[in-house]
Amino acid sequence: MTDIVCPHCHTAFKIDESGYAEILKQVHDKDFEKQLGERIKALETTNKLTTELAVSSAKADLERERDQLKAQLDKAQISQELALANAVAEITRERDRIQGDLDRVNLEKLRDETMLQQLHARELQVREEQIEHLRDMRLRLSTKMLGESLEQHCENEFNRIRPSAFPRAYFEKDNDTNSGTKGDYIFKDADESGTEIVSIMFEMKNESDGTDRRKKNEDFFKKLDKDRTDKSCEYAVLVSMLESDSDLYNTGIVDVSYKYPKMYVVRPQFFIPIITLLRNAAMNSLQYKTELALVKAQHIDITNFEAELDQFKSSFGRNYDLASRQFQTAMDEIDKSILHLQRTKDALLSTSNNLRLANNKAQDVSVKRLTRNNPTMAKKFDELRSTAAPADDSISMP
Repeated sequence: MTDIVCPHCHTAFKIDESGYAEILKQVHDKDFEKQLGERIKALETTNKLTTELAVSSAKADLERERDQLKAQLDKAQISQELALANAVAEITRERDRIQGDLDRVNLEKLRDETMLQQLHARELQVREEQIEHLRDMRLRLSTKMLGESLEQHCENEFNRIRPSAFPRAYFEKDNDTNSGTKGDYIFKDADESGTEIVSIMFEMKNESDGTDRRKKNEDFFKKLDKDRTDKSCEYAVLVSMLESDSDLYNTGIVDVSYKYPKMYVVRPQFFIPIITLLRNAAMNSLQYKTELALVKAQHIDITNFEAELDQFKSSFGRNYDLASRQFQTAMDEIDKSILHLQRTKDALLSTSNNLRLANNKAQDVSVKRLTRNNPTMAKKFDELRSTAAPADDSISMP
């Protein structure tokens, strides 16, 4: 048993363990509930304050963030508006510049078109006048006279600019018919040292409206190429009024080297330009031609020396062969003469020996020997000997 004192009346009373436990439980439960309530209230108050503080802080953060975002948005909007304004201003300036350029281009185009129209109109007028003039000429002249007129036109055009453009040029009619044919004109130009720059064989061709068969330009290519080759010209040019309705030949200078090398076909108005073009192109290679001419000259000197040396060798060889043959002939004749003299000598020696033998035989002849075995002759000689004066015992044969 345990004594318990009441805190209110201060009376002591005894309580067993079960009662103590019950009282302790009651006290504990009430105190726990009280503390729990206080804790709950404190927690609720704390939570409320914390929540209010968190909400207030969050609101403050959100407001600050909102203000920052708004400030950034305002700044970005201002920057965007400024960039947009600058871009619009730049685009406006570029548009104005392009518009100005376009207006200027349109103005220049309009001016050029006007000039081209005027130039075209003048060219058409000139072309029509030329066509009318040519038609009139074709009606009045024969094909040959037309050709001669075209040649005269080209010659006059060249002579008009010859003193200033081609002071050292050669431009004359081709009168050499050794090869069987000839061209119309030959043009050659050289530099101050005389080195040839360019050479051109020209053929001028025209036709009349009254001609039965109209020839084509290509009908003259083969002959022109032959004339160029025979006269050692570098280029060949056909100045032609043939095929007047051909778009190909009316465009200007036509290169036909795909058929024949270094050959061109031009209308009369391109006669001077083709000469100038070929001459200027040749001027670019003039240095190489000069060096080539020098090398050729040196080669010619060497060739001439070698030719003269070969000629000397050949002449000397011929003279040597001739002298050798003559010497051998003389030696053979001498040998023949020696052989003939030797034979003559041998014959003379043989004759002398025969004469000696004959003389010896003659010396051995006597009457006795002659009358031996010949009684008649012996008798005759005896009679003569008896009637004649005494003579020698022997008689020489004549």
